[in-house]
Amino acid sequence: MGEFSRTWWGQKFISAIESFTDSARLGRGRSYARGGKILEFAVNKGKIEGTIRGSVNPYFGVYKEPRYHTVIEIKAIPTKDWSKIIQSMANNASFVSKLLLNEVPENIESSFTAVNKNLLPHSSKDFHTSCSCPDWSNPCKHIAGLCYRFAAELDEDPFLIFELRGLSKEKLHQELAKTPLGKALIAGLNTSELAPDPVESYYTKPQQIPISSSTSLKEFWQGKTLNKPQFTETIESNISGILVKKQGDFPPFWHKDISFIETMEELYQRVKVKNKDLL
Repeated sequence: MGEFSRTWWGQKFISAIESFTDSARLGRGRSYARGGKILEFAVNKGKIEGTIRGSVNPYFGVYKEPRYHTVIEIKAIPTKDWSKIIQSMANNASFVSKLLLNEVPENIESSFTAVNKNLLPHSSKDFHTSCSCPDWSNPCKHIAGLCYRFAAELDEDPFLIFELRGLSKEKLHQELAKTPLGKALIAGLNTSELAPDPVESYYTKPQQIPISSSTSLKEFWQGKTLNKPQFTETIESNISGILVKKQGDFPPFWHKDISFIETMEELYQRVKVKNKDLL
């Protein structure tokens, strides 16, 4: 599917075909759309028409390449229903703005389901097809190939599906432009553009500020007053001394009668008190 359609509306169109067509015919249809078999292609008056090259098959007595005329017609939406659909679209600012800017919103189907209709075909009942080939099956490989080709065209112009449903892009724009939201958008688009103001440079030029001659270089760099450095009070921290305590009270290298740990604690305390002013 992705080879012939890059947009969601093209993929939806092909999904409708794939839902009621066997995979073998779809495979041949893709090869026809891909292999240059479609000589002529046009969308006119709500119909997709094409001239497709057939296959030479001496077994069936076909010695000259045949040409088949294939037509796909999608059931049009009645004019009275289109009026209701456009009114539903007109209540959505996103729909109006995107449609007037030649974009199709992904959730556009919600405006159609409100009147029990759909923009993209959902089943074989939405199609009326014909082909001059001898294959009585519907759709034949030529019809399938033409559908794939049309899906590729939808990627470039999604409003073709509106035309097949009975409303041209021009008519849709005219009706939307009559709505309050459409009028507001058209008025904004038609606003005259302001002429650009001429400037000498696109970049901001630095301005020179004169420095007083009485200012010394030392004062320029360091300021008039020097701030004294502020020292924060050192917060005492308790050290576990695990390496010392790990030796125990009487380690092998300790030959005195008093505890090794108590001796080291007294030493650390003396060092701490004696060097308190240095912290």
